[in-house]
Amino acid sequence: MNYYDSILKKISDRSVVVGVIGLGYVGLPLAVAFARKGVTVLGFEKSGKKAESVNAGRNYIGDIKDEELAGVVKAGKLSATTDFSRIRECDAAIICVPTPLDKFKKPDMSFIEASCVDIGRNMKAGTFVSLESTTYPTTTEDFMKPILERESGLKEGADFWLCFSPERVDPGNKDYKTDNTPKVVGALGEQARQIALALYGIAIQHLHAVSSPRAAEMVKILENTYRLVNISLINELALLSGKMDINIWEVIEAAKTKPYGFQAFYPGPGIGGHCIPLDPFYLEYIAKGFNFDLTMINTAGNINNLMPYRMMNKIAFALNRHKKALNGSTILFLGVAYKPDIDDPRESPALLVMEAVAKKGARVLYHDPYIPEVTDDHGKTWKGVELTDEILSSADCVVFTTNHACFDVERIVEKAGLVVDTRNAVKRVHIEDGKVFKL
Repeated sequence: MNYYDSILKKISDRSVVVGVIGLGYVGLPLAVAFARKGVTVLGFEKSGKKAESVNAGRNYIGDIKDEELAGVVKAGKLSATTDFSRIRECDAAIICVPTPLDKFKKPDMSFIEASCVDIGRNMKAGTFVSLESTTYPTTTEDFMKPILERESGLKEGADFWLCFSPERVDPGNKDYKTDNTPKVVGALGEQARQIALALYGIAIQHLHAVSSPRAAEMVKILENTYRLVNISLINELALLSGKMDINIWEVIEAAKTKPYGFQAFYPGPGIGGHCIPLDPFYLEYIAKGFNFDLTMINTAGNINNLMPYRMMNKIAFALNRHKKALNGSTILFLGVAYKPDIDDPRESPALLVMEAVAKKGARVLYHDPYIPEVTDDHGKTWKGVELTDEILSSADCVVFTTNHACFDVERIVEKAGLVVDTRNAVKRVHIEDGKVFKL
Protein backbone atom coordinates (compact mmCIF):
# COMPACT_ATOMS: atom_id res chain seq x y z
CA MET A 1 0.00 0.00 0.00
CA ASN A 2 1.42 3.43 -0.96
CA TYR A 3 1.69 6.41 1.40
CA TYR A 4 -1.42 8.12 0.03
CA ASP A 5 -3.70 5.12 0.39
CA SER A 6 -2.21 4.37 3.80
CA ILE A 7 -2.95 7.76 5.34
CA LEU A 8 -6.46 7.86 3.86
CA LYS A 9 -7.15 4.45 5.39
CA LYS A 10 -5.89 5.62 8.77
CA ILE A 11 -8.08 8.69 8.56
CA SER A 12 -11.06 6.57 7.59
CA ASP A 13 -10.72 4.13 10.49
CA ARG A 14 -9.64 6.88 12.94
CA SER A 15 -6.28 5.24 13.63
CA VAL A 16 -4.50 8.36 12.32
CA VAL A 17 -2.25 10.10 14.88
CA VAL A 18 -2.43 13.88 14.70
CA GLY A 19 0.33 16.08 16.04
CA VAL A 20 -0.56 19.66 16.94
CA ILE A 21 2.42 22.01 17.27
CA GLY A 22 1.58 24.84 19.64
CA LEU A 23 -1.15 24.45 22.28
CA GLY A 24 -2.41 28.01 22.54
CA TYR A 25 -5.66 29.75 21.56
CA VAL A 26 -5.72 27.89 18.22
CA GLY A 27 -3.88 24.65 18.84
CA LEU A 28 -5.49 23.39 22.04
CA PRO A 29 -9.12 23.79 20.89
CA LEU A 30 -8.20 22.04 17.62
CA ALA A 31 -6.48 19.21 19.50
CA VAL A 32 -9.53 18.76 21.73
CA ALA A 33 -11.85 18.81 18.69
CA PHE A 34 -9.94 15.92 17.08
CA ALA A 35 -9.62 14.01 20.35
CA ARG A 36 -13.37 14.26 21.00
CA LYS A 37 -13.91 12.42 17.72
CA GLY A 38 -11.77 9.50 18.87
CA VAL A 39 -8.52 10.50 17.18
CA THR A 40 -5.25 10.15 19.07
CA VAL A 41 -3.67 13.59 19.35
CA LEU A 42 -0.16 14.42 20.48
CA GLY A 43 0.37 18.08 21.37
CA PHE A 44 3.84 19.61 21.06
CA GLU A 45 4.79 22.54 23.27
CA LYS A 46 7.98 24.47 23.98
CA SER A 47 6.42 25.43 27.31
CA GLY A 48 6.80 22.64 29.84
CA LYS A 49 4.19 24.34 32.02
CA LYS A 50 1.54 24.12 29.30
CA ALA A 51 2.41 20.51 28.51
CA GLU A 52 2.11 19.59 32.19
CA SER A 53 -1.24 21.37 32.46
CA VAL A 54 -2.65 19.49 29.48
CA ASN A 55 -1.42 16.13 30.76
CA ALA A 56 -3.03 16.88 34.13
CA GLY A 57 -6.29 17.81 32.41
CA ARG A 58 -6.02 21.42 33.63
CA ASN A 59 -7.54 23.85 31.16
CA TYR A 60 -6.07 27.30 30.46
CA ILE A 61 -8.08 28.31 27.38
CA GLY A 62 -11.43 30.01 27.90
CA ASP A 63 -13.07 28.57 24.78
CA ILE A 64 -12.64 24.99 25.99
CA LYS A 65 -14.89 23.48 28.61
CA ASP A 66 -12.84 22.14 31.52
CA GLU A 67 -14.64 18.81 31.46
CA GLU A 68 -13.99 18.35 27.73
CA LEU A 69 -10.23 18.69 28.13
CA ALA A 70 -10.18 16.49 31.23
CA GLY A 71 -12.33 13.89 29.45
CA VAL A 72 -10.14 13.43 26.37
CA VAL A 73 -6.97 13.38 28.49
CA LYS A 74 -8.44 10.75 30.80
CA ALA A 75 -9.55 8.70 27.79
CA GLY A 76 -5.96 8.71 26.51
CA LYS A 77 -6.85 10.56 23.33
CA LEU A 78 -4.86 13.71 24.07
CA SER A 79 -1.42 14.10 25.61
CA ALA A 80 1.26 16.75 25.39
CA THR A 81 5.04 16.67 25.19
CA THR A 82 8.07 18.90 24.85
CA ASP A 83 9.94 16.13 23.03
CA PHE A 84 9.70 17.04 19.33
CA SER A 85 11.40 13.82 18.26
CA ARG A 86 8.02 12.19 18.87
CA ILE A 87 6.76 13.82 15.68
CA ARG A 88 7.83 10.56 14.04
CA GLU A 89 4.82 8.97 15.79
CA CYS A 90 2.44 11.27 13.91
CA ASP A 91 0.74 10.76 10.56
CA ALA A 92 -0.23 14.43 10.36
CA ALA A 93 1.39 17.52 11.83
CA ILE A 94 -0.63 20.74 12.19
CA ILE A 95 1.29 23.93 12.98
CA CYS A 96 -0.50 26.43 15.25
CA VAL A 97 2.30 28.71 16.43
CA PRO A 98 2.37 32.51 16.84
CA THR A 99 3.34 34.76 13.93
CA PRO A 100 4.12 38.14 15.50
CA LEU A 101 5.64 41.19 13.88
CA ASP A 102 9.13 42.41 14.76
CA LYS A 103 9.86 46.00 15.82
CA PHE A 104 10.01 47.04 12.15
CA LYS A 105 6.51 45.61 11.52
CA LYS A 106 7.93 42.78 9.43
CA PRO A 107 6.63 39.20 9.88
CA ASP A 108 8.62 37.23 12.45
CA MET A 109 8.79 33.81 10.83
CA SER A 110 11.00 32.26 13.50
CA PHE A 111 8.22 30.19 15.11
CA ILE A 112 7.08 28.72 11.77
CA GLU A 113 10.69 28.11 10.76
CA ALA A 114 11.48 26.31 14.03
CA SER A 115 8.36 24.16 13.65
CA CYS A 116 9.32 23.22 10.09
CA VAL A 117 12.83 22.31 11.20
CA ASP A 118 11.48 20.15 14.04
CA ILE A 119 8.97 18.44 11.75
CA GLY A 120 11.45 17.99 8.90
CA ARG A 121 14.08 16.39 11.12
CA ASN A 122 11.64 13.98 12.74
CA MET A 123 8.76 13.18 10.41
CA LYS A 124 8.39 9.86 8.67
CA ALA A 125 7.59 9.44 4.99
CA GLY A 126 3.87 9.71 4.29
CA THR A 127 3.22 12.61 6.70
CA PHE A 128 0.65 15.32 6.01
CA VAL A 129 1.70 18.81 7.16
CA SER A 130 -0.70 21.72 7.56
CA LEU A 131 -0.05 25.31 8.63
CA GLU A 132 -2.81 27.23 10.43
CA SER A 133 -0.76 30.22 11.62
CA THR A 134 -1.62 33.52 9.92
CA THR A 135 1.03 34.55 7.42
CA TYR A 136 1.61 36.15 4.03
CA PRO A 137 0.63 34.48 0.73
CA THR A 138 3.32 32.12 -0.70
CA THR A 139 4.58 31.07 2.78
CA THR A 140 3.55 27.43 2.42
CA GLU A 141 5.11 26.98 -1.01
CA ASP A 142 8.15 29.25 -0.89
CA PHE A 143 9.08 29.24 2.80
CA MET A 144 7.89 25.99 4.38
CA LYS A 145 8.38 23.53 1.55
CA PRO A 146 12.14 24.12 1.08
CA ILE A 147 12.79 23.80 4.83
CA LEU A 148 10.80 20.58 5.15
CA GLU A 149 12.47 19.03 2.10
CA ARG A 150 15.95 20.11 3.22
CA GLU A 151 15.59 18.84 6.78
CA SER A 152 13.79 15.59 5.94
CA GLY A 153 15.43 14.61 2.68
CA LEU A 154 11.90 13.81 1.45
CA LYS A 155 10.07 15.15 -1.58
CA GLU A 156 6.83 17.10 -1.27
CA GLY A 157 4.01 15.52 -3.26
CA ALA A 158 5.65 12.10 -3.25
CA ASP A 159 6.85 11.50 0.33
CA PHE A 160 4.79 14.08 2.22
CA TRP A 161 2.01 16.60 1.58
CA LEU A 162 1.51 20.27 2.38
CA CYS A 163 -1.55 22.38 3.11
CA PHE A 164 -2.52 25.79 4.48
CA SER A 165 -5.75 26.04 6.46
CA PRO A 166 -6.16 29.41 8.19
CA GLU A 167 -7.28 29.37 11.79
CA ARG A 168 -10.62 30.95 12.50
CA VAL A 169 -10.78 31.46 16.23
CA ASP A 170 -12.98 34.11 17.81
CA PRO A 171 -12.27 34.03 21.57
CA GLY A 172 -15.42 34.36 23.64
CA ASN A 173 -17.80 33.58 20.77
CA LYS A 174 -20.57 31.47 22.29
CA ASP A 175 -22.04 30.33 18.97
CA TYR A 176 -19.05 29.46 16.80
CA LYS A 177 -16.28 27.20 18.04
CA THR A 178 -13.61 25.17 16.26
CA ASP A 179 -15.93 22.37 15.15
CA ASN A 180 -18.79 24.44 13.68
CA THR A 181 -16.83 27.31 12.11
CA PRO A 182 -16.47 26.65 8.35
CA LYS A 183 -12.85 25.93 7.50
CA VAL A 184 -10.90 26.82 4.37
CA VAL A 185 -8.21 24.46 3.05
CA GLY A 186 -5.71 25.13 0.30
CA ALA A 187 -3.36 22.25 -0.49
CA LEU A 188 -0.43 21.61 -2.81
CA GLY A 189 -1.78 19.10 -5.30
CA GLU A 190 -4.87 16.93 -5.51
CA GLN A 191 -3.61 14.23 -3.14
CA ALA A 192 -2.89 16.81 -0.44
CA ARG A 193 -6.33 18.33 -1.02
CA GLN A 194 -8.09 15.00 -0.54
CA ILE A 195 -6.08 14.23 2.61
CA ALA A 196 -6.83 17.69 4.03
CA LEU A 197 -10.56 17.35 3.41
CA ALA A 198 -10.65 13.85 4.89
CA LEU A 199 -8.59 14.73 7.96
CA TYR A 200 -10.20 18.03 8.86
CA GLY A 201 -13.58 16.52 8.06
CA ILE A 202 -13.24 14.33 11.15
CA ALA A 203 -13.33 17.30 13.52
CA ILE A 204 -14.95 20.13 11.57
CA GLN A 205 -18.45 20.20 10.12
CA HIS A 206 -18.02 22.42 7.06
CA LEU A 207 -14.99 22.63 4.77
CA HIS A 208 -14.32 24.82 1.75
CA ALA A 209 -11.42 23.94 -0.53
CA VAL A 210 -9.60 26.56 -2.60
CA SER A 211 -7.17 26.00 -5.44
CA SER A 212 -3.86 26.53 -3.64
CA PRO A 213 -2.18 27.37 -0.33
CA ARG A 214 -1.54 30.94 -1.47
CA ALA A 215 -5.26 31.40 -2.13
CA ALA A 216 -6.04 30.13 1.38
CA GLU A 217 -3.37 32.41 2.82
CA MET A 218 -4.97 35.37 1.04
CA VAL A 219 -8.40 34.36 2.41
CA LYS A 220 -7.20 34.92 5.95
CA ILE A 221 -5.60 38.26 5.06
CA LEU A 222 -8.77 39.39 3.28
CA GLU A 223 -11.03 38.50 6.20
CA ASN A 224 -9.11 40.58 8.69
CA THR A 225 -8.06 43.41 6.38
CA TYR A 226 -11.74 43.88 5.53
CA ARG A 227 -12.43 44.36 9.22
CA LEU A 228 -9.46 46.69 9.69
CA VAL A 229 -10.54 48.97 6.86
CA ASN A 230 -14.15 49.15 8.04
CA ILE A 231 -13.32 49.65 11.72
CA SER A 232 -10.80 52.34 10.82
CA LEU A 233 -13.46 54.04 8.68
CA ILE A 234 -15.99 54.07 11.51
CA ASN A 235 -13.33 55.30 13.95
CA GLU A 236 -12.56 58.24 11.69
CA LEU A 237 -16.26 59.02 11.30
CA ALA A 238 -16.69 58.76 15.08
CA LEU A 239 -13.98 61.38 15.61
CA LEU A 240 -15.62 63.71 13.09
CA SER A 241 -19.06 63.10 14.60
CA GLY A 242 -17.73 64.08 18.01
CA LYS A 243 -16.60 67.42 16.65
CA MET A 244 -20.02 67.92 15.03
CA ASP A 245 -21.96 66.97 18.18
CA ILE A 246 -23.40 63.87 16.49
CA ASN A 247 -23.74 60.58 18.39
CA ILE A 248 -22.06 58.05 16.08
CA TRP A 249 -23.70 55.15 17.94
CA GLU A 250 -27.13 56.55 17.11
CA VAL A 251 -26.06 56.89 13.47
CA ILE A 252 -24.89 53.27 13.31
CA GLU A 253 -28.11 51.93 14.83
CA ALA A 254 -30.12 53.88 12.25
CA ALA A 255 -27.94 52.70 9.35
CA LYS A 256 -28.41 49.09 10.52
CA THR A 257 -32.12 49.33 9.69
CA LYS A 258 -31.22 49.12 5.99
CA PRO A 259 -31.76 45.45 5.09
CA TYR A 260 -29.05 45.35 2.40
CA GLY A 261 -25.74 46.95 1.49
CA PHE A 262 -24.64 47.82 5.03
CA GLN A 263 -22.82 45.92 7.77
CA ALA A 264 -22.34 47.56 11.13
CA PHE A 265 -18.85 48.12 12.50
CA TYR A 266 -18.25 49.92 15.77
CA PRO A 267 -15.67 52.48 16.90
CA GLY A 268 -13.32 52.05 19.82
CA PRO A 269 -9.93 53.04 21.23
CA GLY A 270 -8.15 50.91 18.65
CA ILE A 271 -8.12 47.33 17.38
CA GLY A 272 -6.71 44.49 19.44
CA GLY A 273 -6.17 40.75 19.20
CA HIS A 274 -3.60 38.84 17.19
CA CYS A 275 -5.27 39.18 13.79
CA ILE A 276 -6.69 42.53 12.70
CA PRO A 277 -3.83 44.78 13.87
CA LEU A 278 -1.17 42.48 12.37
CA ASP A 279 -2.48 40.80 9.21
CA PRO A 280 -2.27 43.84 6.90
CA PHE A 281 1.44 44.08 7.61
CA TYR A 282 1.91 40.50 6.34
CA LEU A 283 0.26 41.56 3.10
CA GLU A 284 2.27 44.77 2.93
CA TYR A 285 5.47 42.72 3.32
CA ILE A 286 4.77 40.47 0.35
CA ALA A 287 3.26 43.29 -1.74
CA LYS A 288 6.60 45.12 -1.70
CA GLY A 289 8.11 42.16 -3.51
CA PHE A 290 5.66 42.81 -6.34
CA ASN A 291 6.32 46.57 -6.30
CA PHE A 292 2.73 47.19 -5.21
CA ASP A 293 1.60 49.93 -2.86
CA LEU A 294 -1.38 49.08 -0.61
CA THR A 295 -2.59 52.67 -0.23
CA MET A 296 -6.01 52.01 1.32
CA ILE A 297 -4.70 49.41 3.76
CA ASN A 298 -1.81 51.65 4.81
CA THR A 299 -4.22 54.50 5.48
CA ALA A 300 -6.53 52.26 7.50
CA GLY A 301 -3.58 50.97 9.51
CA ASN A 302 -2.42 54.51 10.27
CA ILE A 303 -5.89 55.50 11.48
CA ASN A 304 -6.00 52.50 13.79
CA ASN A 305 -2.48 53.11 15.11
CA LEU A 306 -3.39 56.68 16.04
CA MET A 307 -6.62 55.83 17.88
CA PRO A 308 -5.06 55.19 21.33
CA TYR A 309 -3.39 58.61 21.21
CA ARG A 310 -6.62 60.25 20.10
CA MET A 311 -8.25 58.60 23.12
CA MET A 312 -5.58 60.17 25.30
CA ASN A 313 -6.58 63.53 23.84
CA LYS A 314 -10.24 62.73 24.53
CA ILE A 315 -9.40 62.04 28.17
CA ALA A 316 -7.40 65.27 28.39
CA PHE A 317 -10.31 67.19 26.82
CA ALA A 318 -12.82 65.72 29.30
CA LEU A 319 -10.56 66.57 32.24
CA ASN A 320 -10.09 70.09 30.90
CA ARG A 321 -13.86 70.56 30.83
CA HIS A 322 -13.79 69.72 34.54
CA LYS A 323 -10.95 72.21 35.06
CA LYS A 324 -8.35 69.49 35.59
CA ALA A 325 -5.07 68.67 33.87
CA LEU A 326 -4.05 65.23 32.64
CA ASN A 327 -0.74 65.64 34.45
CA GLY A 328 -1.30 64.63 38.06
CA SER A 329 -4.80 63.21 37.56
CA THR A 330 -5.77 59.65 38.51
CA ILE A 331 -7.21 57.77 35.54
CA LEU A 332 -9.01 54.48 36.14
CA PHE A 333 -9.31 52.23 33.07
CA LEU A 334 -12.04 49.59 32.97
CA GLY A 335 -10.93 46.59 30.93
CA VAL A 336 -7.59 45.67 29.36
CA ALA A 337 -8.81 42.68 27.33
CA TYR A 338 -8.99 43.49 23.63
CA LYS A 339 -12.67 42.44 23.47
CA PRO A 340 -15.49 41.81 25.98
CA ASP A 341 -15.73 38.88 28.36
CA ILE A 342 -12.37 37.22 27.64
CA ASP A 343 -8.99 37.10 29.39
CA ASP A 344 -6.90 37.96 26.31
CA PRO A 345 -4.92 41.26 26.33
CA ARG A 346 -2.95 40.63 23.11
CA GLU A 347 -2.45 43.87 21.17
CA SER A 348 -5.07 45.52 23.38
CA PRO A 349 -5.42 49.25 22.63
CA ALA A 350 -6.20 49.82 26.32
CA LEU A 351 -2.54 49.21 27.14
CA LEU A 352 -1.44 51.81 24.62
CA VAL A 353 -3.86 54.39 26.01
CA MET A 354 -2.67 53.64 29.55
CA GLU A 355 0.96 53.99 28.49
CA ALA A 356 0.30 57.27 26.65
CA VAL A 357 -1.61 58.76 29.59
CA ALA A 358 1.09 57.68 32.05
CA LYS A 359 3.77 59.38 29.94
CA LYS A 360 1.83 62.63 30.28
CA GLY A 361 2.10 62.44 34.03
CA ALA A 362 -1.19 60.79 34.99
CA ARG A 363 -1.50 58.17 37.70
CA VAL A 364 -2.88 55.08 35.97
CA LEU A 365 -5.06 52.39 37.56
CA TYR A 366 -7.00 49.62 35.90
CA HIS A 367 -9.61 47.02 36.74
CA ASP A 368 -10.39 43.94 34.68
CA PRO A 369 -12.15 40.98 36.32
CA TYR A 370 -10.57 38.61 33.77
CA ILE A 371 -7.00 39.92 33.91
CA PRO A 372 -5.62 40.67 37.39
CA GLU A 373 -2.14 41.48 36.05
CA VAL A 374 -0.86 42.44 32.62
CA THR A 375 2.51 43.23 31.03
CA ASP A 376 2.75 45.68 28.15
CA ASP A 377 5.05 45.50 25.11
CA HIS A 378 7.77 47.41 26.98
CA GLY A 379 7.89 44.94 29.85
CA LYS A 380 6.02 47.11 32.34
CA THR A 381 3.70 45.11 34.58
CA TRP A 382 0.40 46.61 35.67
CA LYS A 383 -1.56 45.18 38.58
CA GLY A 384 -5.32 45.55 38.65
CA VAL A 385 -7.24 47.18 41.48
CA GLU A 386 -10.53 46.22 43.08
CA LEU A 387 -13.48 48.20 41.75
CA THR A 388 -14.62 49.72 45.01
CA ASP A 389 -16.84 52.76 45.47
CA GLU A 390 -13.84 54.57 46.93
CA ILE A 391 -11.67 53.86 43.86
CA LEU A 392 -14.45 55.01 41.53
CA SER A 393 -15.18 58.22 43.40
CA SER A 394 -11.54 59.13 43.96
CA ALA A 395 -10.50 58.76 40.30
CA ASP A 396 -10.41 62.00 38.35
CA CYS A 397 -11.59 60.12 35.28
CA VAL A 398 -12.97 56.62 34.67
CA VAL A 399 -12.46 55.25 31.15
CA PHE A 400 -14.39 52.35 29.59
CA THR A 401 -11.83 50.61 27.36
CA THR A 402 -13.52 47.18 27.30
CA ASN A 403 -17.26 46.72 27.67
CA HIS A 404 -17.33 43.57 29.80
CA ALA A 405 -20.91 42.44 30.41
CA CYS A 406 -20.23 42.09 34.14
CA PHE A 407 -19.57 45.81 34.62
CA ASP A 408 -22.31 47.47 36.65
CA VAL A 409 -22.45 50.52 34.41
CA GLU A 410 -25.14 52.30 36.41
CA ARG A 411 -23.14 52.03 39.63
CA ILE A 412 -19.93 53.08 37.88
CA VAL A 413 -21.49 56.21 36.38
CA GLU A 414 -23.17 57.06 39.68
CA LYS A 415 -19.97 56.84 41.72
CA ALA A 416 -17.55 58.32 39.17
CA GLY A 417 -17.09 62.05 38.83
CA LEU A 418 -16.16 61.90 35.15
CA VAL A 419 -16.47 59.11 32.56
CA VAL A 420 -14.92 58.72 29.11
CA ASP A 421 -16.78 56.00 27.23
CA THR A 422 -14.91 54.56 24.23
CA ARG A 423 -17.19 51.52 23.85
CA ASN A 424 -20.75 52.85 24.19
CA ALA A 425 -21.05 51.08 27.53
CA VAL A 426 -23.07 54.03 28.83
CA LYS A 427 -26.26 54.32 26.82
CA ARG A 428 -28.59 56.13 29.21
CA VAL A 429 -26.42 59.19 29.88
CA HIS A 430 -26.07 61.89 27.24
CA ILE A 431 -22.94 63.88 26.47
CA GLU A 432 -24.64 67.12 27.40
CA ASP A 433 -24.98 65.93 30.98
CA GLY A 434 -21.32 66.90 31.31
CA LYS A 435 -20.35 63.74 33.15
CA VAL A 436 -19.97 61.26 30.31
CA PHE A 437 -17.85 61.94 27.23
CA LYS A 438 -18.25 59.48 24.38
CA LEU A 439 -15.87 58.60 21.58
